[in-house]
This record gives sequence, structure tokens and C-alpha cells, in this order.
Amino acid sequence: MMIFRMRLHKFYIGWCVMTTMFLSAQLAVVSQPLNRQQVADAIEMLDRKTPVSLVYNDRVQSYIDVYTIQRKDHLAEIIGRAELYFPLFEEYLDKYGLPQELKYMAVVESALDPTAQSSSGARGLWQFLYQASRLFNLRVDSYVDERCDPVKSTDAACRYLKYLYDNFQDWNLVMAAYNGGIAVVNDAIERAGGVHDFWAIRSFLPAETQGYIPAFIAVNFAMNFYMHYDIIPIKQSFNYDDLGFVFLEKSVSMQQLSSLIGVPVETLTALNPLYTKRFIPVVKEPVQIVIPRDKVMLFLRHRTLLEQENHPPVAVKPIGFTGNREKIMHKVRPGEFFHKVAMEYHVRVEDVQKWNNLTTRHLEAGQLLVIYREKQGVETFLANDWIGKVNQQTN
Repeated sequence: MMIFRMRLHKFYIGWCVMTTMFLSAQLAVVSQPLNRQQVADAIEMLDRKTPVSLVYNDRVQSYIDVYTIQRKDHLAEIIGRAELYFPLFEEYLDKYGLPQELKYMAVVESALDPTAQSSSGARGLWQFLYQASRLFNLRVDSYVDERCDPVKSTDAACRYLKYLYDNFQDWNLVMAAYNGGIAVVNDAIERAGGVHDFWAIRSFLPAETQGYIPAFIAVNFAMNFYMHYDIIPIKQSFNYDDLGFVFLEKSVSMQQLSSLIGVPVETLTALNPLYTKRFIPVVKEPVQIVIPRDKVMLFLRHRTLLEQENHPPVAVKPIGFTGNREKIMHKVRPGEFFHKVAMEYHVRVEDVQKWNNLTTRHLEAGQLLVIYREKQGVETFLANDWIGKVNQQTN
């Protein structure tokens, strides 16, 4: 009888959570944030749907607060990007027989930004370091960085996750090893007396890895229950079904391709993030590129009009150029000179002179200079750069 009541209680929890989600989605009702018991019940429901162990505790709640309260606008962007990348992740996770929930790792790793770069130099959706790219045959050179290729990096991540599972047979330990390294996890297991359980070895792991699994569980929750926190997904320009895949037979710039099919260079760059110089090099065989699906037939009809380019076109901006730049004021520090100021903002000395109507290169401490610098991108919320800090606050 007791077992029957427990099962009935779990069924009731699951039914309540699923009903709440359905009504919220259908009626667009903004719910109050879930209380701790409701969050625990929701995570229990998610746990029953996956071989990846999902538990609820204070540390998990701390990361839930980060995503749903402190950075809710950022989460809204991530949910929008998921429409573009999750179908791809799901396809490859299925191909390699991996749990679908591992797609949320990419949220923790890169916030679903294919060009994201951590302070340690890891890049892409799955945050591969340069040396790791060689292990998985990801090309990194002056023109191409396949760590930023959504397809190839996802395939590499799945192969690595499968390899890690062969080593640990526990998905939480797999993710800990993905973040901190196999040797780090093995050392923690040994120091914990040989137990193969993340929560048992957690205190023997680096701060960042200690927080990785709680953050992953928090993302699982946040991506499924965001509607209870007044978070409205920010729709992206494209979803996965809007993409078209074509082959390019000669090296061309994004600018020439843009002119051919009438798609902005910025859009082509976003759809093909592996090309770092807005130039698509074709060396031995045709390369596959991504364009909007509704432009595929136009490309196929007119691709013979493309002209071979051996190098990216160089556009020298006129002195004093201010286009697509933001204006700031720089206060000259003692001992500072023109070249140092110009190098700090990646501009030319002549630009600084032009912007400030200066005919000489003499500067005085305290002098204010007008500077037009490249617009700063939105900060990417990367696990490698913040998880350890949150973890230290919760210990």
C-alpha cells in the first residue's frame, strides 16, 4: 500500500507539472516563479525521462536563480537560438546513441553562440581548445576554424562524449570529465576512496567542475520551465528549417556571394561562423556552405557567375572613419603617447588626430581624446568564465 501511494504521488506530481506547462503555453499566462518544492518536483519529473541523473539541491537552485532571475534576458536569447541548433544536436546525439538531454551542455558551454571564446581560448558551441581540435581533426588555420562549425563541432563533441562514457559509465562523471579532463576526474575518484559518484567526489574537483553539473541541471530546468519566470524567447532570424546547404566550387569572399544572392554579408557570416575572415577558401574540393533555403535555387542558377578570389579583399578605410563605431572619451594617462593610445583601441594614429583636429602628436596627461572604436559585442555567458565564481558563493 505504501509503495502504491508513493507511485500515485509521483504520478500526481508529474501530471500537475505537465498540466501547468500546457496551460501556460496555450493561454500565454505568466505564472509566478515556482517555489522550491515545485522546482524539486519539476526536476524529479525531468529526471524520470533521462538516464542522466538530475537532482535538486541548494547548489542547483543557485544556478537556476542565475539563469531565470539574474540573467533572464540572456536566457530569452538562448531559448531563441535553440530553434536553430537543438534540431542539429538532437540528430547527432541520436546518431551516436547518446541521451538527448546532453544538448543542454552547449547552453552551459557557449550559450549557443558558435563564435563564443572563453578566457582560456576555447571556442565554438562546444568550447574546444586548440589542441583538442587536432584530436578530432577540426581544421584551424588563418581562414577557417572548424571549432565554430556547428555540424563538425557537434559531431566531434558527440564522439568525445561517447568515448568518455566508455571510460566512466556515468553521465555526470562524463560531463565533469568533459569540463575538467579525464585525469582530474580520475584523481578525484581516487581521493574519494574509489566511489564513482559526482556528488561524492565533488569536493575533490576544481571549483569550475564542481559547479558544472549543478549548472547543467539548472539549464535543464530553465529551458523547460522558463515560462514561469516571465521570460519570453527572443525569436532569431532563422531556425533550422530555414537553412539551405549548397556546394561552392571556387574561393570567394562573403561580399561577392552576398551580391550574387542578395543576402547581407552579416547574415552569411552568421550562418557560416567557421570562416573567420569573411572569405571562403576552396582548396582541393568543393566546400559546403549554408545560405537561406529560399535562396538555394537562385544560387544554383547563377553560381557560374562567381569569380575566383585568391585572397580576402582588403578594404582600407579612409582616415577618420567612424562608420559602425561607437564614440568614447579617452583620458590621457601620464607617460602615454599616440601609438599607445592607437594600439589600445585598434585604430591608427592618423584617425585619432583626425577625430580630435590635432596637427601635432604632442599629448598631455589629463587631456581628453575622442575615440571611435569598434562596437563592443554582447557579453557571452560562458561556463568556463563564471561557473567557478557561483560555486564558491554557494559553498
